[in-house]
Amino acid sequence: MSDLSQNYQISVAPMMDWTDRHCRFFHRQLSRRVRLYTEMVVADAVIHGPRDRLLSFDKVEHPIALQLGGSDPEKLRKASEIGASYGYDEINLNVGCPSDRVQSGRFGACLMAEATLVGDCYQAICDGAGDAVVTVKCRLGIDDQIESETLPHFIDTVAKAGCETFIVHARKAWLKGLSPKENRTVPPIDYDLVAQMKRTYPNVAIMVNGQIETVAHGREIADGLDGFMMGRAAYHDPWSLTDVDPAYGDPAAALDRHLVAEEMVRYLEKNQDIDPSAKALIRHMMGLFSGQPGARTWRRTLSEGLGAKLSPSKALSGGIAVMSQGQAA
Repeated sequence: MSDLSQNYQISVAPMMDWTDRHCRFFHRQLSRRVRLYTEMVVADAVIHGPRDRLLSFDKVEHPIALQLGGSDPEKLRKASEIGASYGYDEINLNVGCPSDRVQSGRFGACLMAEATLVGDCYQAICDGAGDAVVTVKCRLGIDDQIESETLPHFIDTVAKAGCETFIVHARKAWLKGLSPKENRTVPPIDYDLVAQMKRTYPNVAIMVNGQIETVAHGREIADGLDGFMMGRAAYHDPWSLTDVDPAYGDPAAALDRHLVAEEMVRYLEKNQDIDPSAKALIRHMMGLFSGQPGARTWRRTLSEGLGAKLSPSKALSGGIAVMSQGQAA
């Protein structure tokens, strides 16, 4: 495959309870180019909640996007204005999450049925976003919608409101009868419909998300599109992100898993005493040695270290020591 263009985007999907600031710092060690996303943050939480805890990030995380949830244009405008003040490169509106809690708040995937409102929300976010790019992440459709009819209507309506970039999770969401977990696997994947949207709307940037396993797989699926988004595959096998930079013709950001782990020990030593949530980094790093000899030992050692109430940095150092001994043997 030839090198990717500079405008082509590879990103890691926003995932609740997973893509927190510690996970993002870790992922940034593996790729300079991959775009990172926050967990979805509800507009009300941005406006009324603990902003620094929800929105602050390390400058090394750039390029980074803030994902917002909501359906009230004025609240989204205020939230985007606050988010923009933190220096995000992109603000993304979630129109894809199928959870009951999200539906009860009238945002997420249920907004696939309200394209005009999504257009209003998009314009409101733009009003507050400053220099940040504003994008929409959506599904193919919901429930009994006929995706081949409703997705073009949705994109056409929101694009007329000014949206130039859509990230499409290539599955329908069933809001009645399927759990969020089932919604990631049960509805059939339809990459062809996403590709058709690009042919129908050639002047709109369209990226694809859903069941993409590797960077090579993503490039194959997104041929003719403007990029792709990896989700759980990148989380469970984070080393796969080291393939991102070479896809652009750049040197890999990391060449040795042990060196990355040692960098994260230093990160923990700096942060664990002032931020108790840094402990979550251990969970985010469970997959660092995925597919390698000793991967199970790595995961077990990290878990046992936390179970023994070691500090996160010591638990991680213990894992590095075990893996180093295994290599020496």
